[in-house]
Amino acid sequence: MENRAILEVKGLKKYYPQKSGVFRRTTNYVKAVDGVSFSIHPKETFSLVGESGCGKSTTGKTILRLQEPTAGQVLFKGNDLLDYSKRDFRRLRKDLQMIFQDPYSSLNPRMSVRELLREPILTHRLAGRKETEQLVRDIAEKVGLSKEQLDRHPHEFSGGQRQRISIARALILKPELVILDEAVSALDVSIQAQILNLLMDLQEELDLTYLFISHDLNVVKHVSDRVGVMYLGQMMEMTDTEELYDNPLHPYTQSLLSAIPSTDPFKKKERIILKGDVPDPANPPSGCPFRLRCPKAHERCVIENPAFQEVKEDHFVACHLYDRVEEAGEVPDLVGSLR
Repeated sequence: MENRAILEVKGLKKYYPQKSGVFRRTTNYVKAVDGVSFSIHPKETFSLVGESGCGKSTTGKTILRLQEPTAGQVLFKGNDLLDYSKRDFRRLRKDLQMIFQDPYSSLNPRMSVRELLREPILTHRLAGRKETEQLVRDIAEKVGLSKEQLDRHPHEFSGGQRQRISIARALILKPELVILDEAVSALDVSIQAQILNLLMDLQEELDLTYLFISHDLNVVKHVSDRVGVMYLGQMMEMTDTEELYDNPLHPYTQSLLSAIPSTDPFKKKERIILKGDVPDPANPPSGCPFRLRCPKAHERCVIENPAFQEVKEDHFVACHLYDRVEEAGEVPDLVGSLR
């Protein structure tokens, strides 16, 4: 893996204004993404996980400027995507593609598969008619679609087949970065495995980089190199996959991992039940965003939001439990119940 990151997200924020009154004045903001930072290296799969409403999907859409960010930087190969005009950014879109959760709503029902795959090539004027047809046949073969299926329409396919069409449509432009927003969550488990294996094979064959957004921790463990855990628009923990699953440091991460069913019927595993619901992002709690549900919250959590800091090599966490790690010389063992 190369050292230089292909994508660097720095302090990314996305606030939605809340308006009220006769004159529709802005009275508050919903902080969907609130200062998120991470990087992704070439040919790597970096995953964002968290509960529904934590801001992970908004992060992906904001990176591609499907929704304009409020603040922050998004550096793609060293260039800030937010500095580009909309016209100039269109030229970069072929290198940055997104695969959505629901393939049926993201595919034009009036177009055949051939037309759907041909459209991105024609839009970006990347090839002539003859070469375009060859590219369509090649990418269809790579994702497991036959020549006979190219003249069918999306409603004639199953959910798994439609997701294959979406994958083909994104990859026909030969992008460098692909954002997968819950790309397999709507599929049956057996179909999920097929699509995940297809994505991993295509990543190796085409040298792709993935930002994988999901709430399914079993899927994330299977496909990821590194994982970032989000809560209420902020990053709580980030490290490589093996380290996160073996040694989760943040209480929120520990609770998420404790909910994964064990494959060993003789192994007892303590389930950490979080109290309450996710707070309203328009009215977040003071201090640490997780403190109202955290079993280890203390006085400092009420008044101060913990810094997102490196407490072990390449292991970052935002929690006051680790504020004096460097002075102590070791990370406290808070995950014994999960082992």
